[in-house]
Amino acid sequence: MRAVVLIGPGPVENLELREIPIPEPGPGWVRIRIGAFGLNRSELHTRLGLAEGVTFPRVPGIECAGTIDLDPSGELPAGQQVAAMMGGMGRTFDGGYAEYTVVPRALVIPFRSGLAWEVLGAVPETLQTAYGSLTVGLDLRAGQTVLIRGGTSSVGLAAAALAKDMGATVLATTRGAERIAALKAHGVDHPILDNGRIADEVRELVPGGVDGAIELVGTPTLPDTLAATRVHGTVCFTGMLSNEWIVRDFYPISYLPNGVRLTGYGGESADLPAEVLQRYLDGIAAGRVDLGAPRVYRLDGIRDAHAEMEHNRAVGKLVVLP
Repeated sequence: MRAVVLIGPGPVENLELREIPIPEPGPGWVRIRIGAFGLNRSELHTRLGLAEGVTFPRVPGIECAGTIDLDPSGELPAGQQVAAMMGGMGRTFDGGYAEYTVVPRALVIPFRSGLAWEVLGAVPETLQTAYGSLTVGLDLRAGQTVLIRGGTSSVGLAAAALAKDMGATVLATTRGAERIAALKAHGVDHPILDNGRIADEVRELVPGGVDGAIELVGTPTLPDTLAATRVHGTVCFTGMLSNEWIVRDFYPISYLPNGVRLTGYGGESADLPAEVLQRYLDGIAAGRVDLGAPRVYRLDGIRDAHAEMEHNRAVGKLVVLP
């Protein structure tokens, strides 16, 4: 089969397209024929040598969408559509940047959909992260306000769509003036041009501050995001588009505004219930939910796709078809 192999930390040239044997699933594992896979920031961190516990060479990829090719237990029939993500994929064992992958059965989420693979490939990890951030991280309720810091990222667009579907008012940021229209077209109520300090503008739109905020940029903007949030509101630290995630010399009393809560979210496959995945896939098919149009590549374009992700040149999800 064809697979992308990361030979070691470094530039995009360290991603090599190779012919390798189709993997065999052991007990408790299944083999998936991959229909599409999405690119994720954590895979960039792996390529740059910022991820822990990774051995090389390694087929990267923390997620995929495809069909069951072989389940030795017979529990899942061949041809069953599935998503798989996290749990060590692309780090401690070979992941989704390939035509086939083998994963533990516990990572697999079955679904049924007539959507194209390039659409399905954009959903699993993005939906899991956005849904978990809004529900577990923020406990968002209908009628509340939410700020999404990093709104044109794939998770940002998904979080905006899900928050609107939940009945919330959405504010979302972008650093590019040319992307304001994209946020408006995506249904964001209040697109904001991010100059690094937006708390005052947010409080003009929402006196007292927003009920919740999802921080996708990282620690450089986190203090300002906290300042935009009301007393007893919550900020969920989810993403690191800046590649900066450590708060050095953290002194909570001076760092956190009085009464503002800071939490985090980093979920696994088990945190995305099958019924939630199915509901949102059905919503996409019906036109009720829009997670954003993916930018699609083929496997031999993986270096270009990684370069786009590394330099933040894309709006929304990057998806690869094997």
